[in-house]
Amino acid sequence: MLDSYAHDPMGGGEGLREDVKQKLVAALAQRPHAFSLLAFDGELPVGLVNCFEGFSTFAAKPLVNIHDVAVLPAYRGKGVAQLMMAEVERIAVERGCCKLTLEVLGSNQGAKALYQKLGYGGYQLGSATGVAEFWQKKLAY
Repeated sequence: MLDSYAHDPMGGGEGLREDVKQKLVAALAQRPHAFSLLAFDGELPVGLVNCFEGFSTFAAKPLVNIHDVAVLPAYRGKGVAQLMMAEVERIAVERGCCKLTLEVLGSNQGAKALYQKLGYGGYQLGSATGVAEFWQKKLAY
C-alpha cells in the first residue's frame, strides 16, 4: 500500500527503495507510539493510514500525527479515507489526545476537501502570526 502511494504524484512519484521496503515493517514495529490502519475490500488492502503519537507541550497531553493517508486510485471517493480517519480519531480520543495533526500538499485538492469536511484546518496561534508552515531538513541516511 505505501509503495503504491509513493508512486502517486502526491506521494513523490517514485516507489520506495528496496532497502526501505525490506526494513519498514520491522522499523515501525519498534516504535511503541506508532500505529497503522489498513482498509480492505475482501482480501485486497485498499487503504492505509500511518500514525505517530506525539506530545503537545501547550496542552500537556498527547496528540496523534497522521503521517500517511493512502487509498488505491480505484477506491478514492468511496469513503475509505473517511472511515480510516474516523477510526484514527476514535483511537486518539481513547488515548486522551488533545488533537490530530497532519500535513497535506497544497495541490492535493481532493485530500484538502476531505480534511476540511472532517474539521481540519491550517494551524495558527492567531491572525497576527499567520499559518504555521511545515519545514524539513533532510539528514544523511
